[in-house]
Amino acid sequence: MTTSAPPDLHIEVRGLRRSYGTGTTAFEAVRGVDLVVEPGTVVALLGTNGAGKTSALEVVEGLAPPTAGEVRVLGLDPVADRAEVRRRTGVLLQTSGFPADLTVGETLRMWSATMTAPRPVEDALAELDLTDRVDVSVRSLSGGELRRLDLACTLLGEPEVVLLDEPTTGLDPESRRRVWDLVARLRDRGCSVLLTTHHLEEAETLADRVAIMHAGRIVREGTPAQLGADHPSTIRFEGAAPAGLPDLAGLTAVRRVAADHGRTTIESDDLQATLTALLAAAADGGVRLAGLEARSATLESVFLAIASGAHTDDRALEGADR
Repeated sequence: MTTSAPPDLHIEVRGLRRSYGTGTTAFEAVRGVDLVVEPGTVVALLGTNGAGKTSALEVVEGLAPPTAGEVRVLGLDPVADRAEVRRRTGVLLQTSGFPADLTVGETLRMWSATMTAPRPVEDALAELDLTDRVDVSVRSLSGGELRRLDLACTLLGEPEVVLLDEPTTGLDPESRRRVWDLVARLRDRGCSVLLTTHHLEEAETLADRVAIMHAGRIVREGTPAQLGADHPSTIRFEGAAPAGLPDLAGLTAVRRVAADHGRTTIESDDLQATLTALLAAAADGGVRLAGLEARSATLESVFLAIASGAHTDDRALEGADR
């Protein structure tokens, strides 16, 4: 069996490549990805459409071998050492395949019977707020309840590593918040969590680090704050700039001023300085700025820049040349 993992890494991906097909019809979906996940951290893997994040995650899950590169989960090969890795990991796929006629309790007991040392089913029911649904059939569950049942099965073996593929897709805001709380508790226990999501607020709220994939490569990685550091902050207010204000483009650190959809937007490289200058000018001119909003750069702005092709990271350019 493969040697044990270093204590500071639960997931280690180095130079991962994954191709589909052979010869002239081959398509390389993952083009040299490096990624690590430490114990007690949450890493969110984002991607534009067709970026390759699901293809990469399937290799980490042990569902497919890499075409090239190396993947280690808890120091083990997730394909060659699948039995040991599977025992210590929890995997949540995008869709479940539970028998519709079984009840929630029967489903969990069936899942528990496949595990070496599962936690009590009653504990899993309580943690996912499913105790009062124990005798309800799977076909009668709401979308949020079904996703919570998915999660209860994923966590039944008290895994050290949790892999979540779009964990809140289709959930209402209340159910989504419940899942977020659960992920935060997993981190507090020392679990490592690697998740994919299309909800940028989810990644911004939960993730210690975010990796954004584009064209098969990770083109940006860091904390949400780090990713937003080189993108402008925004100040918005209703209507056009009032006559009592100076030229907005002349305010401190302003990158761009735009008027659209009945609102004025100011992009700034120094939110505090620009906002201070704007408020001082408004006070001097006796101007009230209706619907005033000020916000630092968000993960959404970074993601949209990448999706629109505005991002010029060297790694993205290298991937485009292949």
